[in-house]
Amino acid sequence: MDRQIVHMDLDAFYVNCTLLKMPELVGKPVIIGGISNRGVVTCASYEARKYGVHSAMPTRFAKQLCPDAIILQGDFDMFTDYSNMVNEIVSEKAPVLERASIDEFYMDVSGMDRFYGCHQFTKELMNRVSHETGLQMSFGLSVNKTVAKMCTNYSKPNGSLQVPQKGVQPFLDPQSIRKIPQLGDVTFKLLRRISIKVIKTLRQLPVDSMQELLGKNGTAIWRKANGIDSTPVIPFSNRKSISTERTFDKDTQNIPELKALLISMVEKVAFQMRDANMLCSTITVRIRYSNRDTETSQAKVSFTSNDDVLLQKALELFDKLYNRRMLLRLVGVKLSNFVYGNHQIDIFQDTTKMINLYQAMDRMKRRFDNPKLIRRATGLSAHKNTIVRKK
Repeated sequence: MDRQIVHMDLDAFYVNCTLLKMPELVGKPVIIGGISNRGVVTCASYEARKYGVHSAMPTRFAKQLCPDAIILQGDFDMFTDYSNMVNEIVSEKAPVLERASIDEFYMDVSGMDRFYGCHQFTKELMNRVSHETGLQMSFGLSVNKTVAKMCTNYSKPNGSLQVPQKGVQPFLDPQSIRKIPQLGDVTFKLLRRISIKVIKTLRQLPVDSMQELLGKNGTAIWRKANGIDSTPVIPFSNRKSISTERTFDKDTQNIPELKALLISMVEKVAFQMRDANMLCSTITVRIRYSNRDTETSQAKVSFTSNDDVLLQKALELFDKLYNRRMLLRLVGVKLSNFVYGNHQIDIFQDTTKMINLYQAMDRMKRRFDNPKLIRRATGLSAHKNTIVRKK
């Protein structure tokens, strides 16, 4: 029996959430992103996309392409609330659900055709989301995650597409290699230089040639081009949090060292999260005074794995917690409330330069299998104090 995998994506999610709050902007070119010239576009309305505006584009370029665009900073709390609302609606009906990011979901509905059409089931679920939240959703239905996601992208906005097993290759072959999920700019440009433009040309290459050209990633891309993807839909319940804490051999009140330690710890857990392809929406800081009184404080963030966003929140929480002027014996930090997915551009903090820097740093850490290879200088002093216990 062929698998039946659904990929659902909320159309222009950040923009459409904002339009629910500001209906007077409906039909106008709206951009959610950084409002400074160093900022980047997080999401653009379809009216703005007609001018060539797209996510991750520097805001200054977007302004040049679409001078009449209305550029707004987003409301992270509102985005998270709507995402949670959609998750509740879908999870109530979905047999197996994976929350892939703040606006994407996968369902495994294999076997449902015996009782109820998979496409009809998903269409009714999509209509319910639209009715109860006011948000538009598109979905793709096919034999695996890769093809289902490409079906969704093909059917946007507010559409659906089902591709059965026999139709997978005819659907994939004429499409640009740029449409293959997780095929980055560097790989795209490399393949274009050797005249590989469409998926059919790529899949006809020997897999050994792709591996020689791109390493393990070449094999993965070749498999996707051939419609092969055995990745399961994974209900996100296997890991609730990522945390670390430090207990000192000598209680301390050295604020600069405590903050340096906190910076080092956030860098550590954030890299672990990115390495597991996850994003968090909650950060918690924990301290223990010398008299063993323990206090914690947490904050919500838009789903992210960005060090800068998490560091800012961690330091704010520490300043809020540490108010007794007593010695501390323990400091800890925890990330929780995860979804699967890659880094979501932060509309307040990220620039193209910053995104490229993080990606380069993570590649170096993975290549040499050393998470401590590259660190902020402000966190280096954290390792001067002797640690007696780590978690």
